[in-house]
This record gives sequence, structure tokens and C-alpha cells, in this order.
Amino acid sequence: MPRSVRVLGPAVLLLVALLATIAGLAYGGGAAPLPIQDPGPVARWGLPVAKLLVNLGAAGMIGALVLAVWALSPKRREFDLALDVAAASAAVLTVASAATGVFTFLVVTGEPLDVGEAFGQKLGQFVTQIELGQAWLTTTLVAAAVTVLCFAVRNHTALVFVALLAVVALVPMAQQGHAAGAAGHDAAITALGLHLVFVAAWLGGLLTIVLLRRELGIDRLPVVLVRYSTVALVSFIVVALSGYTSAALRIGTWEELGTPYGVLVVVKVAALIALGLLGAVQRRFLIGRMSRAAGGLDTPASPGAPRPPGAARTFWILVIAELAFMGIASGVAAALARTATPVSEDAAGTLARTPAEILTGEPLPPWPEWWRFVTEWNLDLIWLLACGFGIFFYVAGVVRLRRRGDAWPIYRTVLWIAGLLVLAYITNGGVNAYEKYLFSAHMGAHMALTMAVPVLLVPGAPVTLAARAIHPRKDGSRGAREWILLAVHSRYAAILANPIVAAVLFAGSLWVFYFSPIFRWTMVDHIGHEWMIVHFLFTGYLFVQSLIGIDPVPYRLPYPFRLVLLLGTMAFHAFFGLAIMSSTGLLLADWYGAMGWGTDALADQQVGGGITWSVGEIPTVALAITVAVQWARSDEKESKRRDRHADRTGDAELEAYNARLAAIAEHDRQG
Repeated sequence: MPRSVRVLGPAVLLLVALLATIAGLAYGGGAAPLPIQDPGPVARWGLPVAKLLVNLGAAGMIGALVLAVWALSPKRREFDLALDVAAASAAVLTVASAATGVFTFLVVTGEPLDVGEAFGQKLGQFVTQIELGQAWLTTTLVAAAVTVLCFAVRNHTALVFVALLAVVALVPMAQQGHAAGAAGHDAAITALGLHLVFVAAWLGGLLTIVLLRRELGIDRLPVVLVRYSTVALVSFIVVALSGYTSAALRIGTWEELGTPYGVLVVVKVAALIALGLLGAVQRRFLIGRMSRAAGGLDTPASPGAPRPPGAARTFWILVIAELAFMGIASGVAAALARTATPVSEDAAGTLARTPAEILTGEPLPPWPEWWRFVTEWNLDLIWLLACGFGIFFYVAGVVRLRRRGDAWPIYRTVLWIAGLLVLAYITNGGVNAYEKYLFSAHMGAHMALTMAVPVLLVPGAPVTLAARAIHPRKDGSRGAREWILLAVHSRYAAILANPIVAAVLFAGSLWVFYFSPIFRWTMVDHIGHEWMIVHFLFTGYLFVQSLIGIDPVPYRLPYPFRLVLLLGTMAFHAFFGLAIMSSTGLLLADWYGAMGWGTDALADQQVGGGITWSVGEIPTVALAITVAVQWARSDEKESKRRDRHADRTGDAELEAYNARLAAIAEHDRQG
């Protein structure tokens, strides 16, 4: 069984996926003839099959790159073979996405497939001037670039950027995700994007392990499987939550589960549950048995050590079954993309739309009474998951330290959890529900992201915790500890962590952000909105880290200069707030001034300036107090150090100094 698994595994995956796609299309009507401008059976059946190949190609590309970056050693041949798998998968994605673009053109326009010049001109206009065609052209070009880079790049660090570029290939596909109703556009894009990326990492990683089975061998396989299981577990959680979000937006009510779309969703959920159970069995029983037989995770088995063929055979049987269920899920997903949703987007689009719906794609929320900021929620799955995983892994690290007898201050854990809870509220709670519609709510979110959240997160010292709690790798591969320390000690981090640079980024980006087209981009584009959160959080964290950080940095200012830098930067910050308060022109007048609240948008903007000027001073006071306390403790530690040194040396330095003074005085008297 293990010898044939390299051929049998991919074959089962592809065959089951194709059968599931055909069955799903036949049941859900996704390939039924169109009443108007029917493109023909070739386009109707070819489009979902091409999308299936797109998904499988993307999975192989991203999964192999993630495995190379995370689990494999560049010192071994396994690393190069994984990159070969990534290159081949990227090539499949390139061809499949180009074919998907052609089939999409046929379905959208109803044009018959032709090789004439007129057909080529229309197809060229579709992929260069129409947003849907541009999306597939972008995916094709990015996939082609990744194909070349996977052959050309072998540097471990540079492959991280190749993997990020591979994820970028899925962004146009994610932006095609939409809610079936009038609301939930951003949530649908987020859910689909997360679903695509983590399904790819999960499926592609397992497929890569199957293809590398012979190279890994019985000794190396358990090590790689343990590392992959972490990726698989995280992917399972993300895929489950993102899939539920997408289904809830498109189905609407529980009664709609009886529709063809709902039944296909149930089949996909059943496949996901089966995958979770198979993965649990592997992690719980089989990987541990295989690891013990191989002599542990870091030591090869002795030549005479017994091998448990039963465990290995059972493991590979489960892998084949897992690939089969992944094929079912992939095929059903391809069929769902062509199946009509119970909640009709077309019906919702024919209704009268308010100005807010035209601008944001969301209905205007209730009037912002103060208690609405507690009861209203607008979930952002990216940050909800990021905060959840951040709390879990931090607490797991603290527990690991405590179990081996190392101390970790409780206040660090409390502040870290509090900071992530505040971040979760800002990105998912009432502030996020209103920040698109009110400049004051947006500015409140800005102040919290740049000042309140970093003031809580920085004392948590996550880098120090990671360096102490995560086991180091010994085989040349890079895990979380190695990547974190590499990033922290890089030249770029040294530049960004410089206190002056951090202060310039913190204060200067205010003016660049709000008085440039970047502000509009973050309002009209969901990707821009996510970038805005990352930017505010990152610049605030760098600035606070330069003042009160515990984690190691290349250079820190003396405490008096830290206070000067803090006061100077915050004075600049307050000046920006006063400029907004006294401004007589409305920022993004065609956005905040056109929401339909029936209120004075300029007055609300001035309130936002007041928030910048006044509320931002609270974290400033907290930072100043913290710097002063650290300064006092530093002086106290220095005094204690000198006292201990004096006790060890018998105050030799003081006695030598006094003797020198006495010698000088005696010399003067003799003179």
C-alpha cells in the first residue's frame, strides 16, 4: 500500500472530485441550459470543471510552498522536491485559470466558441476592460510568475515572499465572492478568501506529503507529519468557520437547507466533519506510534529497531480516505459555485437602495445612540480568528513555561489577553459597525488601534515568550520560533524599530493617510480596509515598543530622551487633531457627507478631531507613567548592582579612589 500511495492518492482525489462535481451539477442544476443566450454544453460543463482544476492547482501550489517554508529542511532533497510540486501545481493553475477565463466569457456573453478574429477581439476586451475578465487574467499572470519563481528561487527566506505571491493569486477569486442579499458583501469576501487559502494549505500540504513519501521515509515522515498536523488543525478551524459564514450569508434560514443549494452545503459539511475525524485519529494515535518507532522526532531509529508496519499501513489507508473526502468537498464546492442560492441577489438588487447601500453595499445601521456601540456588531472573521489564535497560543506558551518550572509574570498574560479582546471589539463590535458611516467612529477606531491596543499588547512581550516556550528546530527547517527571531533580528526590523523611525511612521503617516488617495481606498475597498487596520496597529506597536517594550530591540533611547520623544510625537499628534477640529472642508465629502444620516457631517468630522486630540492623551499619560516607572526601577537596579559589586570586591573601587585623593593631597602639601 505505501508504495502505490503516490499514484493512488492523487488519482483518488482527482477522480472523486470530478465525480462529485458532475453529480453536484446534475443535482443542483448548475449546468442546466440557460433560457437566454445559452453558451452550450461545453461552456456550461467546462466552467465548473475548470474551476475545480483551479482549486486543485492552487492547493498544490500553496500547500507545497507552506510545507517547504514551515516543515521541510533546505539541507535535504525533500525541500527541492516540494518546490517542484509547487511549480507543477502553479503551472496547472495557470492553464486552468486561463481556461476558466475563456469559459466565463462564453457563459457571460453567450458567444459560441470560435477561433476567428472577432471572437479574439471580444475576448481581449473582456479580460482587459471588464472586472470579471481582469480578475481571471490577474490570476493567470500571477500563477505563471509563481511557476517561474518556484524553479528559480531556492533561498529559504525568499520563498516566504513567493508563498505570499501565491496567496495573492487567490485574491481576485475571493473578491468575486459576494453575499446573496443586500448585506454582507465584505463578510462574504473575507469568508471566501479565508476558505480558499486555508483549504489550499490543508489539501495541498497533504498531497505534497503523499508525493514525497519515498523521499521522507519512515524516519523523517513522523517529523513532517507533526508539523503538518498543526497547519491542518488551524486550517480545519478556519475552513469550518469561514464555510459556515459563507453558507449563512447565501442560505438565509434553516428551512432553505432543503433546497438543492442547501443539500449540497450539507454534503460538504459532512465531508468536512469526516476530514476532522480522520485528522484527529491520525494526530491522536498513528503519528505518535510512527514517531516512537522511528526513535522520536529528532533522532533516527536504530538499525535494529522494530518497525510497526500496521501503523504505517493504517496511516496511508486513512490518507487515501482523507484525500477522497477532500475530493468530495472540492467537487461539491465547484458545483456550488454554479448553483443558484436560496437568497436571490437579483431580487435584492431590484429593490430601492439607500445612499449608504450604494456606497458601502450595506444598509444604514440604526442611529448611533451610545448603547448601540455595545449591541451592534459587524463581524470581521479575519480579526476574530487572529485574536482567538493569539490568545490561545500565548496561553499555551505560558502553560508550557509553567510546566517546566519557569516563571512568567501574570500581568503580562493579563495585558496581552486584554489587548486582544480590545482589538477584537474594535474590529468586530459597534465601532466597526459605524466607522464606515461616521468619521468620529472611524477616528475612535484609529485611536484605539494605534494607541490603546499597543499599550496593552507590548508589555505582553510575545517575542520573548515565543523564544522561551517554542522548541527550537535542529534539522535546518524553520518553525515559528526561527521565523520570529529571524524577522526580529533582520536589518529591516532594526530600521523600523529605531525610535526615531518609529515615531516618524507613527505621527507622519497620519498626514499621508488622511490627505492622500489612500484614505478613499480604505473606504471603498475591503482589502484597503484590512490594510488600514494592519497599518495602524503596526505603527502604533512599533512606537510603543520603542518606549516601554520588553522584547529585545537593536537600540533603545535613554529614559530622558524617551520622554522627550513621547512628548514631541504626541504634540505633533495633538496638532493633527486640532487641524481636523478647525477644518472647514469635509474629508471624503462624497462619502461621509452622502450617507443619508440627515446630520452635519462636518460637525461629526470635528468631533473626530476632538477624539484625536483629547482621547489620545489618555494612552500618552499611561506611556509617560510607565517610562517614569521603568526609569526609576532601572536606577534602583543599577544601585543594587553597584552595591553587590562593592560587597564582592570589598569596596575596592571606593578605597582606591580615596587613596588616590589622599596621594594628591599629600603631594600638594609636600609641594
